[in-house]
Amino acid sequence: MSEELIDYAAWGERFFATAVTAERVLSGVNALAGRPIDVGPLGVGPGRIAKVTATGTIGTATGERVGSGPVAFRVELPVDLRFTIDFGMDKQRFDAGVTVPLVITARGREDLAIVLEVTPPTAEEVVVDLTAQGLRAALTSRVANMEGELRRFVAKYVAREVGKPAVEQATVIDVAGAIDGAAARVVPRTEEPA
Repeated sequence: MSEELIDYAAWGERFFATAVTAERVLSGVNALAGRPIDVGPLGVGPGRIAKVTATGTIGTATGERVGSGPVAFRVELPVDLRFTIDFGMDKQRFDAGVTVPLVITARGREDLAIVLEVTPPTAEEVVVDLTAQGLRAALTSRVANMEGELRRFVAKYVAREVGKPAVEQATVIDVAGAIDGAAARVVPRTEEPA
């Protein structure tokens, strides 16, 4: 333990660097790892005649710190998807490996909370490795630009999920509350002679 005193600004910078690390951010994101994805059936295409059903699993995220003013991280979240397009008379199946890039930025709030802002990706940033199961599915994939459609869908889905109240609540670290809790443990609880 160091006895050297530093100014408030340097203390604040060091606090953020220590409190918000890549390991802690990835640990929070990886709470999603292994969670299933189950979407659909959703109507797609002209008249919403075709129905898409998707299932999959969220993988383990990787990432690194990319900024210090503000403290920011680039995280890549892998997702394995299997989806089916049901045209009524014909079902076509696809497998997709999707990488969802996220930028997570730590910011200080006036009430002494740390807020982790999650920036969802644009459709262009989502990486899709699509494999069609069969010749008809391969032709549909090319004609309908399935990779582009999947990128747009994933970007829209992630943006909607990030905006949900439960996710927003999970991205707030109540530093003042933690300090109050620690202080309460230090102060004697009963009337004991000092």
